[in-house]
Amino acid sequence: MNQRTKPAPSGFSDQQLHTLFELISDGVWDWDANTGYVYRNPGWYAMLGYPVHSMDNSVLTWENVIHPEDYPRVMAHFDAYINQRNERYLVEYRCRCSDGSYLWIEDRGYVIARNPDGSVARMLGAHRDIDAGKRQLAQLERRNQSLEELVAERTRELSKVNEQPQRQLNENRELAERDALTRLANRYRLEDSLRRECERAQRFRQPFSVIAMDMDDFKPINDHFGHARGDAALVQVADTLRHSLRAADLLARWGGDEFVVVLPHTTLPEAKSRAAQLRQGLAQLAPVGDWPLTMSYGVVQWQDGDDRQSLLARADKALYRAKGAGKNAIAE
Repeated sequence: MNQRTKPAPSGFSDQQLHTLFELISDGVWDWDANTGYVYRNPGWYAMLGYPVHSMDNSVLTWENVIHPEDYPRVMAHFDAYINQRNERYLVEYRCRCSDGSYLWIEDRGYVIARNPDGSVARMLGAHRDIDAGKRQLAQLERRNQSLEELVAERTRELSKVNEQPQRQLNENRELAERDALTRLANRYRLEDSLRRECERAQRFRQPFSVIAMDMDDFKPINDHFGHARGDAALVQVADTLRHSLRAADLLARWGGDEFVVVLPHTTLPEAKSRAAQLRQGLAQLAPVGDWPLTMSYGVVQWQDGDDRQSLLARADKALYRAKGAGKNAIAE
């Protein structure tokens, strides 16, 4: 392509300036914005693998070699600089080489002259090959990512290994705190729950109540139909009671055919109402032979100074009063 002579900075002719550019190995460019002419030195062509001065001396040549993915970002940065929104023009992006591959370059430029209206008259700049550094960085990032993935995978494996003993521990704890027949909380868990609720009530002065329950005439069921049928009846009763309670309530098998419900944040009248609901739920069960599946209920509310033993003792006394009242009754 023919090269045209342009005004050069003071002390240099364009020919002298471009001769100087040809001695520089980096890709130097000189843009005359008023005419659209762009001079690119041999180093620019050599860097991208094109024959020297084989491409059109216009900005379209530059735009056409920018990677499509980088183009919007580069143009936004360029526009911000020439319109004086950015203090400098320095950007990294990929340029297409003659073989179709892409090379990472650093593009740096300066406006050396503006027109009276403030628009760009002339701008000089240089493209510097930074591909090797970029590739090394990408390789390092991939290596770090692979290492992070390896660490993450190893962490997951160790976590699974660690989860197994923890899972076994949880299962063992679950077994230790549940009644084998009914799957309700057992006496151990009941006593622990009562201890915590007593401490909470003492600390925050929040009410909680307890319902002690005992099956009515359960012995005849075992005697006439056997313990297997009696166990099945206990499971039926336990399931019915469970479905009549809140998620926060604790239903436990106290022993034999005795059950206890712990009702957090519940006053005595509310607990008696809950006992009535439990009695109503059991009334829906079919009798076993001549014996209906009913219970007696002793209801008490925590009092200042109560511990789990004294609270259970009061609930047990209330239960006996319910039994004495004719069974299938509620007493406090």
